[in-house]
Amino acid sequence: MRDSSTTNNRSRRYVLGSSAAVGLAALAGCLGNPGSVDCGTDDENAVTLGPPTADRSLPQEYTIEELNDANLSGGPGQDGIPSIDDPQFAPSDDPPENLNGGDPVFGVELNGDAKAYPQYNLVWHEIVNDVVGGKSLAVTYCPLTGMAQGFYRGESELGVSGRLINSNLVMFDRGTETWWPQILALGIRGLHEGEYLEEFQVVWTTWDRWREQYPETVVLTENTGHIRNYGDDPYGEYNPQSGYYESENTLFSPLTTDDRFPMKAVVIGARNTDGAMAVPKDTLRERRVVEGTMSETPYVTVYDEPLDTGYVYRNPADRSVEADGGRVLVDGDSYDPAALSLEREIGFDAMWFAWYGYYPSTVVHE
Repeated sequence: MRDSSTTNNRSRRYVLGSSAAVGLAALAGCLGNPGSVDCGTDDENAVTLGPPTADRSLPQEYTIEELNDANLSGGPGQDGIPSIDDPQFAPSDDPPENLNGGDPVFGVELNGDAKAYPQYNLVWHEIVNDVVGGKSLAVTYCPLTGMAQGFYRGESELGVSGRLINSNLVMFDRGTETWWPQILALGIRGLHEGEYLEEFQVVWTTWDRWREQYPETVVLTENTGHIRNYGDDPYGEYNPQSGYYESENTLFSPLTTDDRFPMKAVVIGARNTDGAMAVPKDTLRERRVVEGTMSETPYVTVYDEPLDTGYVYRNPADRSVEADGGRVLVDGDSYDPAALSLEREIGFDAMWFAWYGYYPSTVVHE
């Protein structure tokens, strides 16, 4: 097992940055000045365009000034961890040689188009700028917080700023250079300060589980234009779990802490105008249906066993929801866990310390 001390974990972040320097000449996005017109796009107007923003209100427990004050260097500079801007895919029956069935992948399905992004690949890049189901989007992953999130990007591209807040990836868009902390989806510096990105659901699962449910899926290959030791995670391993992912140590201090759960216990988190909530994933696996409230509004989180994931639903009418084998009953009618007759919220797998650090008023449903 790799040493999981804070010192050695910190060195891994710097090793990652040093390795990222290899092959930078092949970077498909910006090199040097991401605000210039030569930013990996054929659209001359992209310099003034950022990603689409949403008219929404999410919990904001720190001021923008406090968030900016809390930013720190993760080691590599801007684009030092290069995003994948020309992703290449393989069919499910001919996946990359290094990809094992139990390895984590981040699954996306939009408009009938299904794609899988291996964790061991994104750990070296953190962002993939792609098109799925006709939508320009970015699949993003922060290894230090265990967060995989999806954002619509329009004509812009998202890149890795090299900064961290609460151990979490701070993205930037190459159209306006606005800074976007991943978990918050909030612009904190630049043209889009105070605005929110539009999001879509990303499923944290395993390769075997994803391709069983989506046999026509394609999977991201190691043909990224960069030289990396794909299949070897610089922070540890998920299959089986070791290193940083197993340790209670963090590389950087959280904004605030709570000891109800182990630091890196996985929770299903969700946030909207009602507030922020979290459901321990182990509890969800055991109970299948977990109910609770935010701002006196009922919510229910249901377990999807084939994908080993959870879905969060708003349930203002307090309808009856119960597990029924692999299905879910809502007022007696049977539904797939991903398609209840309720308003579904975007949920995320997250390490507890990271979720609570950004949302200390989070409500825990157990």
